[in-house]
Amino acid sequence: MGYDIVRLRLMGGERSGRTLQIMAERPADGDMGIDDCTKLSRAISDVIDAADPVAGEFRLEVSSPGVDRPLTRLKDFTTYEGLEAKLELDRLAENRKRFRGVLAGIEGDDVLLDIEGEEETAQIPFAWIAEAKLVLSDALLKRGAETRAARLAEQQSESESDTDSDPEEQA
Repeated sequence: MGYDIVRLRLMGGERSGRTLQIMAERPADGDMGIDDCTKLSRAISDVIDAADPVAGEFRLEVSSPGVDRPLTRLKDFTTYEGLEAKLELDRLAENRKRFRGVLAGIEGDDVLLDIEGEEETAQIPFAWIAEAKLVLSDALLKRGAETRAARLAEQQSESESDTDSDPEEQA
């Protein structure tokens, strides 16, 4: 359907009810509106009903990654360079598993993180990262607002362009 899957996660237990969570976005602009979620949810439901890949009952949840999105792909660490993130590793590195700092891109298959109070940029193998997400901050909110404003301006421009070139209106 042309969406990028950001995260696929089966959560919960049999007693509390399980949820199959799918976070997705459009590759062109990283957006995922309600209509997109509805379309994707219906398409996935059809596939799940036919294939029955998950034993037992579960609830399907299709959503956008949100503002303080998880970082699940190596490219995410470049896309959101300059923003603050929290990383949790699957092993100890420098006697700790949790790191928080400003994303400084990638080098090969390593994530670069500027940690406050440390002189050198931390270089963390992507394969060691168990979970990572952006930290909700003023810089993140500002970037989101700027992205939405640019997208709305582009949509408005396209709409005006379509109206200007409509042959029925010119006749």
